[in-house]
Amino acid sequence: MQKPTTVLFAGFISISALFSQETLTPAAAIAAALSHNYGILLAKNDSAAAALDVGYIYGGFLPRLNATIGTVWNNNDQRQEFSDGAVREQGGVKSNNLTGSLNLNWTLFDGMKMFVTKEKTLETARLGEVAIKNEVVNTVAEVTRIYFNIVQQKQQLKAIAEQMSVSEERVKVAERKLSTGLGSKPELLQAKVDLNAQKARQLQQLTLIAQLKEQLNQLAGMRLPETFDVVEDIPFNPDLSLAEIQGNIGSTNPSLLLAQRNIGIAQLTLRERKAERFPTVSFNSAYNFNRLDNQSVVNPLQTLISRSNGLNVGLTANVPILNNRLVQRNIEQAQIDIDYLQLSFASQRTVIDADLRNAYRDYGYQKQALLLEGENIELAKENVAIALERFRQGISTYLELREAQKSLEDAYNRLIAARYNAKVAETELLRLKGDLVR
Repeated sequence: MQKPTTVLFAGFISISALFSQETLTPAAAIAAALSHNYGILLAKNDSAAAALDVGYIYGGFLPRLNATIGTVWNNNDQRQEFSDGAVREQGGVKSNNLTGSLNLNWTLFDGMKMFVTKEKTLETARLGEVAIKNEVVNTVAEVTRIYFNIVQQKQQLKAIAEQMSVSEERVKVAERKLSTGLGSKPELLQAKVDLNAQKARQLQQLTLIAQLKEQLNQLAGMRLPETFDVVEDIPFNPDLSLAEIQGNIGSTNPSLLLAQRNIGIAQLTLRERKAERFPTVSFNSAYNFNRLDNQSVVNPLQTLISRSNGLNVGLTANVPILNNRLVQRNIEQAQIDIDYLQLSFASQRTVIDADLRNAYRDYGYQKQALLLEGENIELAKENVAIALERFRQGISTYLELREAQKSLEDAYNRLIAARYNAKVAETELLRLKGDLVR
């Protein structure tokens, strides 16, 4: 069985390694995620598919030109009987038939559907760009949250180490008091129990930090260094204004922009469906070639070689008259889709407005809590220092010192949580605004 001192020594080695690693800045973590996050890469792939269609956007305006060519070799036995009773018969009659054509079809008018389709293709490509930004904003927010959660847990680890130093001093004083007959064994045992509990929390904290680093690395596509440290502090901007964030959120929030783009695409789809009511007028042209070569004939009036070729042009109008009201059904369905998307947008807008106001309330609360807990931690530190000195001098009990330690531990927990929560509230406001990336 491994001795506790060995476990403690291993814990100190892990802590020493933690603080001697290369520091990964928040900007570097975000840059790695933007380059290698699989969610962003998939969004870019979808956008590339839409952008590919834009490259061929004018194809619907161009004519279709097709060429065909073919040849047939015949080898037949022929028998012909005429009205005067004459019979002509011959076997192995061979012929060769060569055909070719060049056909052009050009849609001149289709109810302006081709122009609407062009506009819809462009709008779909823009939708892909907004989808990428939405994925980027959400990824940056998640990276920021996890990164500063690691910083929070690292600060908590330092707080545990500071409290352990007080507990170690408690153990030393309790041992001295017991050896001089001024203390009691339960007092020493309780001091050691408290110290061991803090050592267990220290090991648990190291494990939690390692797990959070793995989550951050996964967001970055497993491209972060194998071992890395994070910064010491959590920066916070206390000057965000609700009015500025709410001002033009409809044109900056990626989720709302996505909803608006989808409504625009649905409206273009409705125009496509309405265009199907109109006739389609096409220009048609064909050049045909046909050559028949008979090597022998049974009927002397039959040609040995015949050839025909020429150019044909014309117009074709396809007029929809009756198609089981399919066009009307498609129009009504497209309108229903638009109504649904508009209701969804209105609902989403109310959700985002509510989330924004709640996030700002949380932001204001965390800003005030951060100031308050900053004052409390200084008071708690001074209280522990006084209680420890009184304990050394034997004018207070270990219960008083332990209570002061507990107050310091609680103050550290609240302060560190306030720092992190304030950063999370700031990040959420910027995410809803769409300002995490430009």
